Amino acid sequence: MDLKKQDVAELLTVSINTIDQFIQEGKIPFYTLEGEFRFNRQEIENWMMSALASEKDILPFGEGPGESGPWQQFGLYRAIHKGAVVLNANETEKNAIIRETMEKVSNKLSLDPEAVTDLLMERENLMPTSFNYGIAVPHTREFLLNGLFDAVVIVYPKEPIEWGALDQTPVNTLFFLFACDDKRHLNLLAKIAHFTSSKKCLDFIQTHPEKAELLDFIKDWEESIIPRETASVF
Repeated sequence: MDLKKQDVAELLTVSINTIDQFIQEGKIPFYTLEGEFRFNRQEIENWMMSALASEKDILPFGEGPGESGPWQQFGLYRAIHKGAVVLNANETEKNAIIRETMEKVSNKLSLDPEAVTDLLMERENLMPTSFNYGIAVPHTREFLLNGLFDAVVIVYPKEPIEWGALDQTPVNTLFFLFACDDKRHLNLLAKIAHFTSSKKCLDFIQTHPEKAELLDFIKDWEESIIPRETASVF
């Protein structure tokens, strides 16, 4: 999928000037098509994952004009509401906890647990989906959900799990991400990264809140990062 500068700016909630600066400094992957800058979805995802795994503040979240489009407003709240929160997952190894999670939530999401497990592990083998500070966002390279909803499944393992993070911190919170299309996927990935870049949000996540408490917190947080004039759309 081709993304334009405006698309990438909205997905990261930054200004177009910031995207221009990234282009000029060679910090973001891009190509030109008919004289205009374009961005490949998979390359942008890999760039985001690499940046987030190496240096948390490399992406200037929230310094732009804010999000646009009804599918972005309260997108993380809606995705978690559609998904699930799994407390005290038993497995202590990456492959095993991915399989355990898919067995628990596949019926709710109308997915084949074996097939999705294979796709999630295929993505992990290409590049670990861990950020810093004990966070990982397992996801597939394919879009598996039909319709107009996305889903995020949050899993709290009983014990932190080695995930291949560059800061060598074991993972204590997993955000399994399932989206319908490129823009939704990148927006949710950026929003999770934005959320976990906040010390207040990280401290809250470390308490392993149940779904209702987490949704209340996420709703308040998303209200705080969207423009005042669009906050009433929810």
